[in-house]
Amino acid sequence: MSSKASNEFDTRHNDRAGKIREAAVAALKELDRLRSAGPVTKEALDAEVARIAREKLQPYGCDLVVHRMGDGVTRFLIKGQKQWERIRSGQELLPS
Repeated sequence: MSSKASNEFDTRHNDRAGKIREAAVAALKELDRLRSAGPVTKEALDAEVARIAREKLQPYGCDLVVHRMGDGVTRFLIKGQKQWERIRSGQELLPS
């Protein structure tokens, strides 16, 4: 691959990654608002997670998955096309 072609690929990849990060931040803000509103039923949480995933992440080929842990903590995973990125407690984005 030529240097120019490599640079174009890197630019496209970085643009896509930046858009996914922006979408993840938007999803986190929505989840934080939901959490700040107080206790939420499982059904309401599932409906909001589905809406957030549909509106914020799916346009970029990502999905949002909920894991309810035994200790009562809910973890959210953003599933990309090739990797998982973990959002712990709806607050921080961690590379997997």
